[in-house]
Amino acid sequence: MADALAGLTSAIGSAVSTGSPLRTAASPGVDGFGEALGRLIEGAEQASADANTQVSAMLNKTGEVHDAMIALQRADLALSLTVQVRNKLVQAYQDVMRMSV
Repeated sequence: MADALAGLTSAIGSAVSTGSPLRTAASPGVDGFGEALGRLIEGAEQASADANTQVSAMLNKTGEVHDAMIALQRADLALSLTVQVRNKLVQAYQDVMRMSV
């Protein structure tokens, strides 16, 4: 998930510094904004699935309580990060829509 966030910030940073679109055909090795955002969402989903697995293992007495709690905290942080990124994107969209032409 940290890689997804780093990719997201680098895609935004390179687009801002160069004034180019977030994804161009000239840079095939660089992930675009959409791919970075997709990896961030997939990371949050994976963290949630891992937390569910750890809690199930704990309830079946095959896993440890502390492993389940760590997995739950990771899932919570991943979801919080994803929500904050979404909020910033919605805010940026609303700011652009308020601009006069």
